[in-house]
This record gives sequence, C-alpha cells and structure tokens, in this order.
Amino acid sequence: MSGRRARDDCGAATVLALALVVVLVFVAAVCVGSVGIVLTHRRAQAAADLAALAAAAALQRGAAACQEAARVAGRQRAVVTSCSVRGAEVLVVTAMDLPSALGGATVAARARAGPQDAVSGAGLTGRR
Repeated sequence: MSGRRARDDCGAATVLALALVVVLVFVAAVCVGSVGIVLTHRRAQAAADLAALAAAAALQRGAAACQEAARVAGRQRAVVTSCSVRGAEVLVVTAMDLPSALGGATVAARARAGPQDAVSGAGLTGRR
C-alpha cells in the first residue's frame, strides 16, 4: 500500500437497508389501497346485483320495485343512486364510499334484472 487509508464503507449497508424498507412500505401501501378499492367495488356490485334481483321479483309481484331495491341495498350497506323500471326490466345503480384512508371517494356499480326475454341479450338464441 502507498500509505493511503482504504475508504471506510461503515454504515453503507444500513442506508441501503433503510431505502429498501421505504420502498417495500410504499409498495405494500399501494397494494393495500388497491385491494381496498377492488373490495369496495365488489361489495357495491354484489349489492347492485341483489337489489336488481329483489326489485325484479317485487315488480313481478306488483310491489314497488325501487323501494325493494333500496331496502336490499341498504342491508348491504350500499345506497341506491338510481333505479329505473322499463317494462319488466329493472336497472339499479348502487354506490359505496371508500374508507377515509383511501380518500373517501364513492364507488358505483350497476345491475340489470328481469325476465329472460325482457333483459336484452340475456338468452341464448339458436343454441341448444
């Protein structure tokens, strides 16, 4: 050696490990947020599906379809934002709020129900 001290690398691994932990925490937060959004949308969709089916059944019984849709959606902790009846077909739109940690935005879902011949495109034509 020519008398120069070797460069001191003491602590470099700590800085690298800390940076890696920060990146992993960020990735985990993004994943948790994405799962929360998808889960809320799935719940809103399930509520819309159930509400539309209940509304179509109520319509066939001669009851108030949209009131039944609101009741069923409420039991799923969703809100009916739109309900329309076209003949024997019912179209329901529900909404659920995201958790406040994810911004508290509203996620909407829609569903349509009715007899097979009333819901356009629902039947299998020409197949057996």
